[in-house]
Amino acid sequence: MLKTYNLKMPHAVYGGENAMDNIAAIIKTMGAKKVAMFTDKGLRGLGLFALAEDVVKTTGVEYYVLDELPPEPSYMAVQKIVDQFKESGADLIVACGGGSVMDAAKLASVLVTDEYGVKELLDNPGMAKKCVPIVLIPTTAGTGAEVTPNAIVGVPEKELKIGIVNENMIADYVILDARLIKNLPRKIAAATGVDALAHCIECFTSNKANPFSDMYALEGCDLILNNIEKACDDPEAMAEKNRMQMAAYYGGLAITASGTTAVHALSYPLGGKYHIAHGVSNAILLAPVMRFNAQDPAFRERLALAYDRCCHEKVKCTTVDEKAAWMIAKMESIVKHLDIPTSLKEFNVPAEDLEGLVEAGMQVQRLLVNNMVKLTADDARKLYQEIL
Repeated sequence: MLKTYNLKMPHAVYGGENAMDNIAAIIKTMGAKKVAMFTDKGLRGLGLFALAEDVVKTTGVEYYVLDELPPEPSYMAVQKIVDQFKESGADLIVACGGGSVMDAAKLASVLVTDEYGVKELLDNPGMAKKCVPIVLIPTTAGTGAEVTPNAIVGVPEKELKIGIVNENMIADYVILDARLIKNLPRKIAAATGVDALAHCIECFTSNKANPFSDMYALEGCDLILNNIEKACDDPEAMAEKNRMQMAAYYGGLAITASGTTAVHALSYPLGGKYHIAHGVSNAILLAPVMRFNAQDPAFRERLALAYDRCCHEKVKCTTVDEKAAWMIAKMESIVKHLDIPTSLKEFNVPAEDLEGLVEAGMQVQRLLVNNMVKLTADDARKLYQEIL
């Protein structure tokens, strides 16, 4: 656990009933003359983007929509959107979408310059400076991108996803409105929800865990473990969906204060090479990595602390080992209940790609150093073999 720590957060966060209405006040407060609205065509098709767009329309401010971002975008695709944004001349960004949309918006907010682009930030993220304020509105209860200083992009030449991290990309405003996730397809709600679970449990068991991250990670774990199944299964379960949205936000805060570990590190090659959805990649690896880490008594003790907070069953486990085993089994049962794949067979990943996966996964040292149990290439090989 870290002995010194800090937590950087958005300027303001709006949640609860009709939280979207705050966009109008934000536009007025910022004195914006032209708003760039980031989203994607899928969200526009579902009608979710209209909730944000309608509020912007009421202000009478000029606005411009950028919706050409593909799923799981490469850094080149993000740069294309950034270039379109620069041409728009907008002085405020409102992004309504999932992690990829929000990450693209965060990058755009620091790239109103000809001195560097997305590719240069991959090599030197520290050069980024805030140029345009941003409002982030998540449409999933999962990524936590609305609150983190991270932007994840695909790097095809490395067959990997890489995170660009710079505190200048922290949002100025965040809006959490559960109406945006009410009609989210179960498959997406499930994958993004398990992504949020991974954020919380990884940050709580990270070498960089600290009192700030623990506070949010534990609350997030409790909310997710006890609400995710109903939130995904029942379109009308608005109380549970609202709790999931808050939990995802808490998971993002935990990342900002701490950091994810080997689950995320080993999942990045799965998205980078095979374009498997990020939440699904994490779900596939979650239980195997948890079991691997549970060989460490200190890790089991952390899981036991999480159990004490999250388990509300009448019959309680009593020993550290029992509590740790319950936590891992609970995560496995959630993934199974939500019909998320637990192996790479469904994605036709060939066994001969094993060594490439190991090599790519071991490159993500930014996250592997956070893992409580040192993970070697041989360990990574065994974990990938388990899910092939």
